[in-house]
Amino acid sequence: MPSFHTAAGYRSPRIAALTGLLLLCAACSKGPPPPPKPVEVATVIVQPKPAVFPEDFVAETEAINAVEIRPRVGGELVTRVPIEGEKVKAGQLLFVIDREPYIAALAQARAGLAQSEAALVQSQRDLERAESLSKLDAVSQQELDAAVAKNKANQASIEAGRASVRAAELNLGYTTIASPIDGVLGRAQLRQGGMVTANSTLLTTIYQTDRMYVNFSISEQRMLMFQREIGRAPSQDSSKPPPFRLYLADGSLYPQIPKLNFIDPAVDTRTGTLAMRLEVDNPQQLLHAGQFARVQVSQQQDPNAIVLPQRAVLDQQGQNYVWIVDADSKAQQREVHMGLRLGGDWQVQQGLKAGDVVIVDGVQRLKSGTLVKATPLVVPPAAPAAPATPATSATPATPAQTSDGGRSRS
Repeated sequence: MPSFHTAAGYRSPRIAALTGLLLLCAACSKGPPPPPKPVEVATVIVQPKPAVFPEDFVAETEAINAVEIRPRVGGELVTRVPIEGEKVKAGQLLFVIDREPYIAALAQARAGLAQSEAALVQSQRDLERAESLSKLDAVSQQELDAAVAKNKANQASIEAGRASVRAAELNLGYTTIASPIDGVLGRAQLRQGGMVTANSTLLTTIYQTDRMYVNFSISEQRMLMFQREIGRAPSQDSSKPPPFRLYLADGSLYPQIPKLNFIDPAVDTRTGTLAMRLEVDNPQQLLHAGQFARVQVSQQQDPNAIVLPQRAVLDQQGQNYVWIVDADSKAQQREVHMGLRLGGDWQVQQGLKAGDVVIVDGVQRLKSGTLVKATPLVVPPAAPAAPATPATSATPATPAQTSDGGRSRS
């Protein structure tokens, strides 16, 4: 019989071997590790559908008529009638310049005319007398010629006097300045008591704002595309969206629909753009001259457009790609070529086909071959369409980046 030692820290070799065997058997009894759980993702199925891709351009409003009020005579400004910013009517009194010097000038012109008329009466009598005496050979031919010349000179003096009176009357009338149009009075540039210079001093500007112009520029290429779209979709077709929509600086849609008013016949060679002008009603006076806005042009209608939520499209070193679910429920990368943005969506030009399952949410946990559990994406209610922009990266572009020839507001 082998001896057993019970001292602390000592174990029998047989007991140690038995313990190791038991541990080895326990390890052998465990099965393979469980497979990883599928990653839950939200997906959409590619379904081509008709879409219209609008495009935005930075624009500036302009009053349909703006009249600078400048005096036609000089003098002291004695009256300023209307209040700045108020509506005025055509013919309404605006300013009065000191009338006294022009009243005196008119009186002087009338007095000069009266002198000329009196001189003409006397010269006509002298001429008649000289003609009678000439028949009797009582005056020389030289005296007769002098009487004729004097009479004609007095007649010319009367015409000049009448012109002087008319000019003085006009100048006196110009001392009162009335509004030439219906509109809104701008800021007064001169206060009462100031001195004005004829045809030079700017007193104020009147803006006709019941209708407004909206100016913007568009590239020649996009202008051709737009003209083709207009030819396929006439404006009188009520089933088609309006070709132009106007958005204000706060992003709100202007309720009135603009109409095309003017296309510049010549391309600006410096920018390669065409100037365009829209006309729109302004019944609530929301638009003001010089205001920045955004014109949305509806164009590029695609009957079989493929669009995805923008967050489904990723960017890697300038290349766009998406994650799709293959037939084995595994995630795979797919390179795509993007087009224009439409609201929160992005047009796919190449790389996808009908029926492809694209992963929208949950892409952060994916790598090639990852097993996924796909659930349909819950789509919220549609929001108003945002500008469509050229695809350059996964970052949405601003209106200033999408416009052609427009200028952004600093």
